[in-house]
Amino acid sequence: MDDDRSADKLADALRTRVGCPVDASIRRRVEYSSDASNYRVKPAMVVFPRGDDDVAETVQFARENGLPLTARGAGTSVAGNAIGPGIVLDFSRHMNTVRAVDVEARTATVQPGVVLSDLQRRLRPNGLRLGPDPSTQARCTLGGMIGNNACGPHALAWGRTSDTVRELRILDGTGTHRTLGTDLTAVPGLASFTTRNLAVLRTEMGRFDRQASGYNPEHLLPERGSSAAKAFVGSEGTCGLLLEATLTLTPTPAATVLTVIGYPDIATAADDIAAVTLCAPIAVEGIDAGLVDVVRAHRGTVPDLPKGRGWLFVETAGASPAEAEALARQLCRETNADDHRIVTDPVATAALWRIRADGAGLAGRTPDGNPAWPGWEDAAVPPQNLGPYLREFADLTTEYNLTGLLYGHLGDGCIHVRLDFPIANAPQRFREFLVDATELVVRHGGSLSGEHGDGRARSELLELMYTPAARAAFAGFKSLFDPDNILNPGILVAPNPVDADLRVAGLQPVAGTGFALSTDNGDLSTAVHRCVGIAKCRADTRKDGGFMCPSYLATSDEKDTTRARARVLQEVVRGELDWRAPAVEQSLDLCLSCKACASDCPAGVDMATYKSEALYRRYKNRPRPLDHYVLGQLPRWLAIAQRFPRLANALTARPNLRRAGMRLAGIDPRRDVPPLASKPLRRNWTKHTGPREVMLWTDTFTDAYDPENARAATQLIERLGYTVTIPKSRVCCGLTWISTGQLDGARTRLKATLDALTDHVAAGGVIVGLEPSCTATLKADLPELLPNDPRAHQVAAAVKTLAEFLTAHPDWHPPHRPNDTVIVQPHCHQHAVGGFEADREILTAMGVTIEELAGCCGLAGNFGMQKGHYDVSKAVAENALLPALRNAPPNTIFLADGFSCRTQAAHLANTQGVHLARYLLDRAVD
Repeated sequence: MDDDRSADKLADALRTRVGCPVDASIRRRVEYSSDASNYRVKPAMVVFPRGDDDVAETVQFARENGLPLTARGAGTSVAGNAIGPGIVLDFSRHMNTVRAVDVEARTATVQPGVVLSDLQRRLRPNGLRLGPDPSTQARCTLGGMIGNNACGPHALAWGRTSDTVRELRILDGTGTHRTLGTDLTAVPGLASFTTRNLAVLRTEMGRFDRQASGYNPEHLLPERGSSAAKAFVGSEGTCGLLLEATLTLTPTPAATVLTVIGYPDIATAADDIAAVTLCAPIAVEGIDAGLVDVVRAHRGTVPDLPKGRGWLFVETAGASPAEAEALARQLCRETNADDHRIVTDPVATAALWRIRADGAGLAGRTPDGNPAWPGWEDAAVPPQNLGPYLREFADLTTEYNLTGLLYGHLGDGCIHVRLDFPIANAPQRFREFLVDATELVVRHGGSLSGEHGDGRARSELLELMYTPAARAAFAGFKSLFDPDNILNPGILVAPNPVDADLRVAGLQPVAGTGFALSTDNGDLSTAVHRCVGIAKCRADTRKDGGFMCPSYLATSDEKDTTRARARVLQEVVRGELDWRAPAVEQSLDLCLSCKACASDCPAGVDMATYKSEALYRRYKNRPRPLDHYVLGQLPRWLAIAQRFPRLANALTARPNLRRAGMRLAGIDPRRDVPPLASKPLRRNWTKHTGPREVMLWTDTFTDAYDPENARAATQLIERLGYTVTIPKSRVCCGLTWISTGQLDGARTRLKATLDALTDHVAAGGVIVGLEPSCTATLKADLPELLPNDPRAHQVAAAVKTLAEFLTAHPDWHPPHRPNDTVIVQPHCHQHAVGGFEADREILTAMGVTIEELAGCCGLAGNFGMQKGHYDVSKAVAENALLPALRNAPPNTIFLADGFSCRTQAAHLANTQGVHLARYLLDRAVD
C-alpha cells in the first residue's frame, strides 16, 4: 500500500510537468509488469509521451527522483528488456507517426512507436519495404526493433535492423539530445573509446551475422563505417531513448516462390544449409515436425508438406515468376532433401508461411499440453555449425528432461525453442540448464541471442561468452551514453540474476470453481498464464485479419488487450489482487466475451471463459448489478413476454417508457428493443414425417424474435428427406447466464438441455443450431460446465451449424447466384469455436461476390446493451461493420446468422440482415 501511495504522489508531481497521460494505478502497473518474457517487475508508473518534450521532461524528472527509465513499444520482448521498476515510457500510444518517406533516396523517417506492418503498408505502393520482418511485425514497433536489433526471416538477404539504420535522434541518460550517424564525435569520448578498444572490437564482436548478445560496438570500427547509429542498435534501451529514426529501405522483389524441402529431422535439414544458400535464397526457415503437429492440433489441419520430420521453407526471388521458379528448381537439384514442394500459388504460400508465423505462440505449449517458456529461445551459431549444435542441444534437453518445439532462421544459424522449464517449482533447474546451454553454444562459436537481445534472460550469462576485456568495453560503452545508469539498469551491464523476478516461480495451483478448464488440468493459474505476452491481441485486425480484441481496436489502450487482462488475472491467482478489486472490474469491463482470442491467440488464451469465471467468483452469494438479472437471465423474461407479444411490443414502442425502463435495468437507453415475433416458433410448430430425424435447436433468440429463420431451415432440411423435430420442452443453452458469470444458473439450464436432447443424440441424431453463439455454447461451454456428465460430450459432438450440416450432405447443392453481392458478418463465437469454413464454402459455390468482414459487430450479446458500453460498442462497429454497410453497392445483401450482428446493423446502419437459412431458401425457389 505504501508503494501505491508513493507511486501516486510521484505521478501527480510528473503530471504537472508533462502534457501527456501518466498512470500509476495498480491496474496499469500490473499491465506493464511483464512483456513477452518470463519476468515480472511492476513499474512505479507508466508514461505515454506525445512528443519529444514529454520524453525530455520525463528523463529530467527521473534523474531528479532517482527513478530508472524503461522504453517500451508493443512489449513483445521475450528477454525481459521492456519492463522495469521505475518509469515505463510507452511510445506506441502517441509517438507512432511515419514522418517522411523519400522514395528516390529509399529512406523512411519514423517515430519509435510506428508498427512495422503499418510502415510496410505505407511503402508497398512504392515498391519498397524495410528488410527485417520479425514474426511479430503486425504489432512490434520500430523502436523495439532498433532496441533489440530485430531480424526475421528475410535478414538473410536484407540484413538486420542495424543494417537499415542510417540516422537516429535520441535522448541519452543525461537528458541530452544527440543525433547519431557516422560522426563519432556526436557522443563525447566515443572516438577515443573506439581507439582504446580496437583489439576487442575486432576479435570478439561481430564474428558472424547473428551474434546479437551484448552491445554491437564493432560498427564503430572504421572498416565497418564508424557508425554510432548502428552501434546504438541492439542496446536494449540502456543507452538512450529513441525519438526518431531514419532507415534505409530495400526494393520489394518482383516475384517470389516458396519451396518446402523435407528432411528426416531438423538437424539433418541444418546440415544442408550450405547447399541451400548456394541458390541465393532471400529466406531459409526451419520447422520441426513437433511444431507442425501442434499447429495441426490447434487448427485441425495444416497444408500438405513434403515427406519428412523436419522442413526448410526456402524463398527465392527474381525479376519474374519464371526466374524465381527457376531458382527454386535449381535449389531442389542442389540439396540433399528427401522430398520437396514448389509453391507458386499466393494463397497456398500464405497458408504455409502461417505455420511459421504462429510458431512463437504455439510453441508456448509442448505437444502434451504443458506450458513451455522462453529463456533460451533464440541462440545462434555460425550456420556451418548448426547441425552438430542441434544434435548436442537435443542431448542436453534430454538430460534435463525438457521438451520443446524447434523452428527458426536456419539460413542464419538462429534457432528458436521454448522449453517446459520447471520454473514454478524448481527455478534452480532453470538456471542450471541456462548455464549448460550457454557453455554448449559458446563451444560452437555461437551467441546466446540471435535476435531477441539478452535482457533479464541472458545478461548475467554474458560472462560465459565474453572475456573480461569485452565486458569492460560494454560497460565503457554504456557509460558514455548513460553515466548514472538510469536507463534500463540490470540489463547487459551489472546484470540482474537470470532467475530473479520470474513470473511463475513459486506459484500454486488455483482450482477452477466454475469451468472445468480441462485443457489446463483444472488449474486457473495455468490457464491465465497461457498468456506469455506475444501480443497478437495488439495487431490491427482491420488490416491484418482476425477477430481478436475488438475493444483494443476501439480504444488503442493496452488495458483492453487480452494480454493486459491476463496480466491482471495473473495477479489475482498469485494473491496480489482480490477477485473483487476495482482493478479486476476495470480490466474486464470492456471485454466483449467474443471468444476470438480462444482461436486467434496462438497461446490459446480464452478470456471470455476467464471473465465468466471471474464474475462467478466476484458475485458468488453476493448481490449483482441489475443488468445481470435482466440481460443475464433474458430467456426467462422473454418466455413470459412471449405469452403477450403484442402487449410487450406496445410497451417497448413507447419511447419514454422504454427509456425509463432501460435506465432502471442498467441498459443504455439509446438502444432499440427488437420487437417480439407475433407467432413464436414453438407455438406454431408442425412436424412433418420423414425417414430420418434431425433436431433443430430452438434457441431463445430465434424462437422469440426470428422464427422465420427456423422455418426456412426446416424447409431446407426437409427437402433432403428428414423429419425436423424440436425439443419437447423449452430449453436453453444458458449463454446469457454464462456471459454474466451466473454459472450455477447456466448449469441448471444445461442439465435440463441434456435431458431434452439425450435420447435424440443417443439414437445417432444430429442437432442443427441457427444462432451461432448458442451453437458455440453447446459445442464448447457445455462440456466445460458439466465435465462429469458423459452426455455433455456426446451432445457437443452432435451439434452442427446449418452450413456444416448442408455441406456434409452429398445430395445438397447450393443454388447458383453469380449476380448476388453479399457482405457477410461471421459471428465471433462461430469463428472461435467451429470456424466459418462451411459457410464460406457454400457462398463460394454459389458464385456470389463476397465481402467477408473480420472482427466483432460490437453488440456482442449483452455487452453493447449495458450502460456505459454504447460508445465502445459503436466504435467497435466502426472497425469493419459500419464502413462496409455504408460503402456497399446498391442491392447488396447483408448476411449475418448472429442475432446480435443483425440487431447492431439495424440499429446503427438501418440495415436489415438476413440469416443464411432464409437466404438459401429464397434463392432456391427463385
